[in-house]
Amino acid sequence: MKKTVLKVDKMDCPSEENMIRMKLQETDAILKLEFDLKERTVSVFHTGDPSVIETAVAELNLGSSLIESTEADAMPQSEDDRQQRKILWIVLVINFAFFVIEMTTGVISKSMGLVADSLDMLADSLVYGLSLFAVGATLTRKKKVASISGYFQLILALIGFSEVIRRFIGIEPVPDFRAMVGVSILALAANVACLLILLKAKNNKEAHIRASIIFSSNDVIINVGVIIAGLAVWLTDSGIPDLIVGSIVFLVVIRGAFRILKLGK
Repeated sequence: MKKTVLKVDKMDCPSEENMIRMKLQETDAILKLEFDLKERTVSVFHTGDPSVIETAVAELNLGSSLIESTEADAMPQSEDDRQQRKILWIVLVINFAFFVIEMTTGVISKSMGLVADSLDMLADSLVYGLSLFAVGATLTRKKKVASISGYFQLILALIGFSEVIRRFIGIEPVPDFRAMVGVSILALAANVACLLILLKAKNNKEAHIRASIIFSSNDVIINVGVIIAGLAVWLTDSGIPDLIVGSIVFLVVIRGAFRILKLGK
């Protein structure tokens, strides 16, 4: 058995990790994969020629390079998968619940910032759900789920972005800053709770958990951005701050959609 370690410069979220997982599933010699998103490395325990692994990952164009390939006496012990799945389910449910809350409140209060943030929550839910749903599934099924999720997210984000453009050039009522600030504070509290749960998990070094920590950290920043936009709406009596924040978040969601779509290729 061999252990081949690759550096993947563009691996910074679960999308790239899943791309590598599904690509290497096409290779029968793979025994175990270990991901380190912080260091952007993947360790592959396998049999056979290491060049096959290196070539397969290089085909994804993620800036991969070989660090080392050595003989391995044994594979490391697996973490508690049941606890990991439980944690991911908790984070998924919280994210999806706030997608519904923020989308509903955003439409009623006419805040594009809340609508955009709700789609960011949905994007996170799709990635978590894809990881959980795809466990034990065939490669074809995983790619199909990834494609459906990616296109769904992309369509919603493009519709939202077009609405932002329409509001920029038209005359629209000022969004309700109280709804923006109030709901965003609740979403911020939820994301902080998710972050604490993930950080306290005994398996928080696992790739999916670490990726979830990154997602929740980014969500905290977005929530703060919407709160600031809400206060700016109040101070200026203008919807422009809300549209600016909404535009930024929609672009983040669109970028995430393209990453998910790569999984379906």
